Amino acid sequence: MIRRPGLRLLIGLDIDGTVAPDGTNAVPAVTRQAVADVVGAGHTVVLATGRSLVGVLPVAALLGLEGSWVVSSNGAVLSRLDRTWPSGYRVESATTLDVEPVLHLARRLCPDVRVGVEQIGWGYNTSTAFDVDELNGRQLVMGDDELTLEPVPRIILSAPNAATLLLEPIRRLGVSVNPAGSSWLDVTPPGTSKAEALERVRKQAGIDSPNTVFVGDGINDREAMAWAEQSWSMGHAPLVVQEAATYVTGPLAQHGAAMVLRGLLAGSITESDVALAGARS
Repeated sequence: MIRRPGLRLLIGLDIDGTVAPDGTNAVPAVTRQAVADVVGAGHTVVLATGRSLVGVLPVAALLGLEGSWVVSSNGAVLSRLDRTWPSGYRVESATTLDVEPVLHLARRLCPDVRVGVEQIGWGYNTSTAFDVDELNGRQLVMGDDELTLEPVPRIILSAPNAATLLLEPIRRLGVSVNPAGSSWLDVTPPGTSKAEALERVRKQAGIDSPNTVFVGDGINDREAMAWAEQSWSMGHAPLVVQEAATYVTGPLAQHGAAMVLRGLLAGSITESDVALAGARS
């Protein structure tokens, strides 16, 4: 537990299912206020998400995180918000992987798989059109040969039962793979994770390791939960995610992330300090 009032914290926050409903930018007012209060108290809040950078920016703006770092694409892209740049941000680092081996294997095992390759700050090149609520940013449909022309930070594979058909075979290529439900896989370069990117932020920000917190709800949050000194799972998260966290807060519908942030402001927080609904002891 963190009981060090007055020390600066690095607080990593997932987006979908943690501060906003999946696929939306609708951060509740209570959560926006809690983030503002934490930032106003001198702590560093970093959004860390599987979304692409273009999908993070509206949420960061809504939360007023000017000057903060943002971790996108499950850690493959690390950026710093900066109004002096025309884009409003600068990419600090971007790790990429070759598309061809992943696409070739996916096509062999699942010929009808839909493929999206991320273009940083723009959107995706795709094999077929995705619904507008599936991908952030613009889309450009092209053939498989064109999709493989350059390395990218993230590859999306979508098909019925993709997690069953493709997860382990794609992992055996040595890349990082995170499922998001049974029909969706995010593929990123080897060794990438939210935890790895957050550790780079921690070092750049000069924050001590014991002063780290993470709040999330997804399978792709487990490494960040292990990285943080204190980690919180949302109350609606799968059991495997709850078991990876130090504590469990309330679900999204009860503003569980805001509960944690308010507790941190009080300078002392344990699981008994927040109102839990159906959380483990």
